[in-house]
Amino acid sequence: MNMLPDTCSVLVLLLMLRRSNGDSVTQTEGLVTLTEGSPVMLNCTFQTAYSDISLFWYVQYLNKAPELLLRSSTDNKRTEHEGFHAALHKSSRSFRLQKPSAQLSDSALYYCAVETQGKAGGGRLCALAK
Repeated sequence: MNMLPDTCSVLVLLLMLRRSNGDSVTQTEGLVTLTEGSPVMLNCTFQTAYSDISLFWYVQYLNKAPELLLRSSTDNKRTEHEGFHAALHKSSRSFRLQKPSAQLSDSALYYCAVETQGKAGGGRLCALAK
């Protein structure tokens, strides 16, 4: 027996933060309110001069530390976890997080991040949008 009304809203909080180092990540801004059962799509676009990149989606539930939800470094390959999926599209510089049917338990902060590996120093740079 479902005790939740059909009109429950799923709240997804998103903020935007741009980093320097030539890398930046931009994602859907502000509060996203969805009806339970409706599809979820969170946009993430990135700018970087590097071609060797990895994109990440992190989720942070109330009073919890952020945890990795999805990761991809392969162009046009769909990655899935816990009902969410995303595909990295390097040509359009996008990594959209999607889920066909939102649940109340999906209420959280969602963060998109890009990691690049520079050729010269071999160091890693990370830009995070939260």
